[in-house]
Order: sequence, then structure tokens, then C-alpha cells
Amino acid sequence: MAITTIDAPMLAKMFLAGAKNLEAKKEWINELNVFPVPDGDTGTNMTMTIMSAAAEVSSLGPEPDMASLAKAISSGSLRGARGNSGVILSQLFRGFTKGISKYEKLDVVILSDALQKAVETAYKAVMKPKEGTILTVAKGGADKALELIGETDDLTIFVDEVIKYADYVLSQTPEMLPVLKQAGVVDSGGQGLVTVLKGAYDALMGKEIDYTIEGADTSAGVVKISQQTEQDIKFGYCTEFIIVLNHSLKEKEEFDFKAFLESIGDSIVVVADDEITKVHVHTNDPGLAIQRALTYGSLSKIKIDNMREEHQEKLIKDAEKAAEEQKEADRKRRSEQDAMAEKSQMPKKDMGFVSVSIGEGINEIFKGLGVDYIIAGGQTMNPSTEDMLNAIEEVNADNIFILPNNKNIILAANQAASLLEEKNIFVIPTRTVPQGITALINYMPDSSPEENAQRMTEELANVKSGQVTYAVRDTLIDDKSIKQGDYMGIGDSSILSVGRDMETVTKDMVAQMTDEDSAIISVYYGEEVTEEAAQKLGADLQEQYPDCEVEVHCGGQPIYYYVISVE
Repeated sequence: MAITTIDAPMLAKMFLAGAKNLEAKKEWINELNVFPVPDGDTGTNMTMTIMSAAAEVSSLGPEPDMASLAKAISSGSLRGARGNSGVILSQLFRGFTKGISKYEKLDVVILSDALQKAVETAYKAVMKPKEGTILTVAKGGADKALELIGETDDLTIFVDEVIKYADYVLSQTPEMLPVLKQAGVVDSGGQGLVTVLKGAYDALMGKEIDYTIEGADTSAGVVKISQQTEQDIKFGYCTEFIIVLNHSLKEKEEFDFKAFLESIGDSIVVVADDEITKVHVHTNDPGLAIQRALTYGSLSKIKIDNMREEHQEKLIKDAEKAAEEQKEADRKRRSEQDAMAEKSQMPKKDMGFVSVSIGEGINEIFKGLGVDYIIAGGQTMNPSTEDMLNAIEEVNADNIFILPNNKNIILAANQAASLLEEKNIFVIPTRTVPQGITALINYMPDSSPEENAQRMTEELANVKSGQVTYAVRDTLIDDKSIKQGDYMGIGDSSILSVGRDMETVTKDMVAQMTDEDSAIISVYYGEEVTEEAAQKLGADLQEQYPDCEVEVHCGGQPIYYYVISVE
């Protein structure tokens, strides 16, 4: 049957189904990351982004209006956005919801227009859009939607064709990005988007889906069992049992038995075969159902639950839970008020700093350089836009510099900056921890915020960064054959060295990072490296590069054995 319009409740189901589909397949999407490093996180970032929005959608209840639904999707995804893929996904949702918010029902024309706005908004959010990515896949789907206007008003056909074409564009991404073709994968962000769309289409087609969002704060949408609800329970006992038949029930006997159950109750299920019959009925007199069943055979697995009593228990549990939640909310509010009072007593600064960091040792270095607030993040967990907003709120300054220290966090930082107007936010596009340290060293207290932002950004070009980790799978990339378990030295734009010996790989990486202008080599060793091994590496590098000053610091970072900078 043709579906020509989608209302808000149906769209909410489609969105939640898309979120659940992405969540179920996030690890598969993670494995599509080009670099075989142990922090492949596209699926995780996109999932955490969409789940933030799904939590807000769930809190609306079963009958949301379109404007509220659009706001929940947009606000939830913007604040929950993590990583480049998550930020782009949130921008797609932001544009899409702008196109639907003023309508009560959506048709082919409205949906097509919303998809155009989604792509337009996402492309604007990326400084240098690259084809062969999630953006290309989204644009392909939007272009197909435009073509379909006038050809069909059936949304089941429309959505199916849009997804098929987006899937086709996804299959072509290796032809657009050589790095994908070399690794033998499609774009992971594009795959995540198609996965969301396919989940949404399943819901549109009526596929049975569990829309429960685990971990979501759905307190605003919890269905409380009122006294009226309890009164509406016409039949109070949920009765189940199995009849071990004396003989196979004839069609008329089965019909008569069901008719009897319907005369004393509802919610009837009778499943019969030659030997046993499973019975389920809600009734006020379970004894009548049991007596009638005994005429057909013996009974087993008898289970009778008082549903009114269960409702009372749930009422009590709900009340207890609400009381605990209120108690926790009061405690949190008092704690926040205390923190605000403490913060208000601190003198306001002209300039403050927020930095993402990846280990205890790195944290201490940043604090020593004047950072006011450290956000735990980096390789294995990209902080969200909301994490950035919370950090900014904690810094009592008019001008705040954010150091993302990871290329996959810069977009989230920029998004946070765009959501605030009362403070001047400067995102310094630091792609590595060494760049963040260099930026801070070049901060001049006597210069204006704008001058500092320019100087700090310009100095990033003078830093070369390298990181040593291990490969989680076999692949071919940057013309290097990599086997699972190999050590890799990863530079700013490519893999510099690969091998089975970590020390050799590290030294080879540093050799490719240094030249006659190099003056300082800084080594930050991770949590899995001993101080003795790190000091030995430092001594070897000092001997190999006598004209350079070699510094060794405990970084304490996970995943990466060494983070090294050359300036």
C-alpha cells in the first residue's frame, strides 16, 4: 500500500530505528577506517552522536509534534557530536530538521527539500570538503531525491530509491579517494549514513523494531501508571499454562475453547499441535480457564500473575525511583551551586585555555603551560561538542582558546564555538599534542586575543609530529604492506615506518621527520613504555642528532607508545 505522507510519530520511529541500526553495526563501521590503528572510531563517534539525539527524541513520548521532534534531533545531535564524522552527521540532521520543522506531515517534495538543506548545511560546516566521503554520499542521495519529484508520490518507493542511489555512490567512494581504494574499503562515514537510512526505511515499512534507547534519560517521557490506568485493567490475572493433550484437538474443539476463553477474558493466545497446547489469557477467574482446559488433558507450567498488584508495585517503584532521581538532582544542583559560588569568587581572566589531553603526564605539561581546563579525550575517545561547551563554561575568562590536539576533534570544537555568543572563542587547529604544546609556548600575554590566535596558529607549521602504535589488521597503505601486530610510525600526513621492532620503527620515523633545520626533538612516552626504555631511546637520539636538543617526558598516553615532535 502506498504511503504518501509521514507524520511526526512515524518520523520519530524512523529516526530511532536508524539510530539502533547504526548502534548495532558500529564495530563493523569502525573496521572500515583506512588506517589500521587501534583507535578506529568512525562508527563509535557517529553512534554516540545519533544516540545523544535519540535520547532526546525518546523523551518526547509516543506522540511528538514535528517542531519538537525537529528540535530534539537537531539539538541532541549538535551537542552530542563527536569526531569529524559525528559533527558532519549532526550538521546533516541540523539542515534536514530546518526543512521539516514547520510542517505537520512530510511528503516527497518536503523531504526532497529537507535533504537539499541537509547537504547544504553539512558542506558549509567543513572548511575544505573532500569528495569520496560521507558528504558525497549524502549529496548523491539528495540529488536522487530531486530527480524523483514528479515521478512518484509514494514514499516507500521514494525512500527506497534514494537509499539505493546513496548506496551506489558509497560503492564508488574508492574511485574518488585513492587511499580507500588502496585499503580496499568504502568510506566509513558514508557507510554509517547509509546504515542510518536503511534502519529508518525498515521502520517506514513496518518492520518490528525495539525503539528503546538504552541509557537514554527518558524521565520526561516515562509512562507513569496512574490510578485510572489501573482501573482500566478489565481482567486482572495474566494466566498461562500448557495442556498435555489426551488427544489431538479437532478444529471445532479448538474453536470452542478459544470462544470460551474470549467469554471470560482477553489477550488470548492458543497455540496447538498434536501433543500440547500453549495457552495465554487475561481473566478475572483463572480457575474457569483451568477447569475447562482440564477437559482436554493434564496441565503443566501453570503461571498466574496479578496484574493489578504488579501495577501497584510499579507505582511504588516509580515513586521510589522518582524520589531518588530528585534527590540526586538536588545533590547535583547544590554541587553546581557550590562550584558556581567558588568560581564567582575567582578573579575573571582576560584570556583562558581549554585543552584536550591524552594522558596524566601530558595533563601536567598542559597545566604547567597555563591551561585552565583539561578535557580527557584524544585517540580512543573524542570529546563531544557538549563536552567542549561544559569546559568553556568552567573557564572564567572573556576570551578562551581551545586546543583540540587531534584532527578528529577540530570540527566539534568549532561547532561548540559557533553555539556561544557571550564569550570570544578561538579554536587553534592543533592536530596533535605537540602542536598544542607549541601553540601554548607561543602565547604572549601582552598581545591581543586575535594576535595570539594568529601567532599560535602560524607556529603550528613549524612542528612535525609522529606517533608510534600497532596495526590491528593487515592492509596496504601509503605503499606499505602492513601486517596485524606490526609497529607503525605515523607522521602528520602518512605512515612513515613499519616493522616488527618498536625501537627500529621509532628511530626510522624520527629520521624521516628531521632535517638540517631541526633543533628540538621531544619524546613523550606512553603508559606501556618504561622510563628506562624511553631514556635509552632519548640517549640514542641525542647521539644520532648531536645538533638537536632531545627532551624525554612521561606522557602516560594509552594506545600510542611514543608521541614525538621535531621542531
